[in-house]
Amino acid sequence: MKDYTKEFQDDILTFQQATEQFYAGSMSVAEYKSISGGFGSYAQRGGTSGMLRLRLSGGRITKEHLRFITECIEAHDIKRIHLTTCQTVQLHDLTPDTICTLVTEAWRHGIITRGGGGDYPRNVMASPLSGVRPGEFFDIMPYAMAAADYLLGFIKTVKLPRKLKVCFSNDPHDLPHAAFRDLGFIAKENGTFDVYSAGGLGNNPKMGIRVAENAAPDKILYYIKAMVDTFTSYGNYKQRAKARTRYMQDTLGQEGYYQAFNEKLDAILLGEDLTLSVQEAPVSKTGSGSLTHPRVLSQKQAGLYAVSYHPVGGCPVPAKLRELYDAIAPMEDVELRLTPDEGMYLINCTAEEAQRLIDLTADGAKTTFETSVACIGNRICQVGVRDSQALLQACVDAVRPLDFADGVLPKIRISGCPSSCGAHQVGSLGFRGAVKQSPDGPKPAFALFEGGCDALEKAQFGQDICVMPEENIPGFLVELGKRVSQDGVTYEEWIVENRDVLAEIAKKYA
Repeated sequence: MKDYTKEFQDDILTFQQATEQFYAGSMSVAEYKSISGGFGSYAQRGGTSGMLRLRLSGGRITKEHLRFITECIEAHDIKRIHLTTCQTVQLHDLTPDTICTLVTEAWRHGIITRGGGGDYPRNVMASPLSGVRPGEFFDIMPYAMAAADYLLGFIKTVKLPRKLKVCFSNDPHDLPHAAFRDLGFIAKENGTFDVYSAGGLGNNPKMGIRVAENAAPDKILYYIKAMVDTFTSYGNYKQRAKARTRYMQDTLGQEGYYQAFNEKLDAILLGEDLTLSVQEAPVSKTGSGSLTHPRVLSQKQAGLYAVSYHPVGGCPVPAKLRELYDAIAPMEDVELRLTPDEGMYLINCTAEEAQRLIDLTADGAKTTFETSVACIGNRICQVGVRDSQALLQACVDAVRPLDFADGVLPKIRISGCPSSCGAHQVGSLGFRGAVKQSPDGPKPAFALFEGGCDALEKAQFGQDICVMPEENIPGFLVELGKRVSQDGVTYEEWIVENRDVLAEIAKKYA
């Protein structure tokens, strides 16, 4: 892997100077955002503090990285952190001096924040249990890491129309949504990838186009280069709102896009040598004993387990990371893997180690509903419309005392605005920040989406069925849970025959 620290070193000075100017009041929000975003940092709403996004390829947090993060939290008294849907860690409510210090220190510890935001290749995503999940087709993590390294090389050499998200999935479950990213690789049973391109959520959402089948894993960089070349040739540099890759499906048509991508690919295959030589590092650790728990998954390595931990809203108490680090420090090969739904796995645990981590993470989600996803919300985000985190907490607080059976309510997805950072469009139930007109004036509200699905063979976007005042949503979920519970089934079973009933319930609260 290339060491980009020296290559980006001079950029840090530019970022530090811009940060000082902005917080001193001598630079506009827009001008600062155009600079700071490229370093994974944005001013928070109000412009008095900021955040920093730590780029963690494939969602991997090694012990060394976890120790660094915990030391940052303690040294700078950081009170708010967020695990994002792009498998990164965001540190919030930071002073200007802290932001500048952390950017520099992160790079010294191997966490490059360059391209964490802005019009650059973003954090490469991957299935969190790659390498350990039973039944996976093969371990895609080494390829995701190689792709992340390669994409950093475009930051100083190519001007993209907008951001570019690349993703790897180890099986058809497609947990990280590779089928509708800008570029996605989905592993196949025969040891190759199907490649999807020009997909994405937000305004004008699109499923990705399958631009290649049976792509050899050692050729993935050719497809990434073809994606970059296609984007720079056909992407919209004039209208920022239409500059994401998915809009090329509108301008070129699906067939035209397929042809354009493959023309770029053919030219690169003939003119460049980008073949990878990847060394996989199989887990050699073994364990004894057995363990059964709702938050534990048996790994494909005999005697080893992965423990799931999902802090509500993806916002763990910062001190929890210190507890986790102290616990896993002496545990051989144990590391954290962030999930695309704001949770994490602690992998490569023996039964005894897993039990200790289960006890340590008992503060997390207790049911599928409590693993619901919410973006950071408008209290932090400058472009947010509604407070997604507050809504999720209100819903959990309303539902938890009723002790519904797991599955009676589904995982919901909440986005504070149309950007769909909470992926509301692919949730069984999704909510998007909105405004509801009333006789008393406009009220905070969310549009309700129903019927989304992110499973590869069944993927579809949900339909907007009503706009609901924010204050009514917890009550809506309580009544829905009671109705489903009364029928003695899970929500996913119930909704198949009861979409009209859902609409009737929703209408009462809209």
